[in-house]
Amino acid sequence: MDHPARHRSRALTHRPLSAVTVLAVLAVLALLALTACGSADSADDSAGSNAGASDGAGSSACQYPADSAPAAKDVEPPKESPQTSGKVAATVSTTAGDLSVSLDADGAPCTVNSFLSLADQKYFDDTDCHRLTTEGIFVLQCGDPSGTGSGGPGYTFADEVDGSEKYPAGTLAMANAGPDTNGSQFFVVYDDSSLPPDYTVFGSLDAASTKSVADIAAKGTESGASDGAPKEAVTITGVTVE
Repeated sequence: MDHPARHRSRALTHRPLSAVTVLAVLAVLALLALTACGSADSADDSAGSNAGASDGAGSSACQYPADSAPAAKDVEPPKESPQTSGKVAATVSTTAGDLSVSLDADGAPCTVNSFLSLADQKYFDDTDCHRLTTEGIFVLQCGDPSGTGSGGPGYTFADEVDGSEKYPAGTLAMANAGPDTNGSQFFVVYDDSSLPPDYTVFGSLDAASTKSVADIAAKGTESGASDGAPKEAVTITGVTVE
């Protein structure tokens, strides 16, 4: 299962101890749920074979080794040479409205390369955004055709992080199951969130699109809990590059 983070930065020291404890527990639970599909085996494999890809824009080629888990929807792995550069405008069409995104092909070339390959193969079409968090961290997680939080494209690839990553509202980032286990699951940050710099940031949403996601989040989850399927179902109907 893919998760954005496994722990959260320390709460403000002026909070009462009980409130800090509750928030810490909520944050840890939320971060654990931000994991994705990559297996431990694929993480071990990618740690060696994908070392070059972790260097981000400095890499001339990407590697997409097979995951030990089967693909949630059959697709071909991306080409190893990134097919785009610079800022790439795209639209993620959903049943809740269109989300306008800008993909950073220079900062995260292998991630954007994979995302665009999956979009071109219609991997994301008719896929539900399966997870919404409303406490601790504030994200809508998508990209798993199985809708279980454990599905992926049948391959993994390395992180493209340098330790300076932040996750303000409007961030588009990859979920993962540990170092170098990226697949297809990604998350949209609809309110500023404190996460460790373990999740590849590969783009951003414009202000209107971020507000659209925040409006969905304001309706809560199906169960009423702070972590679960969004009450207002969000289904990706397609991704187009402008």
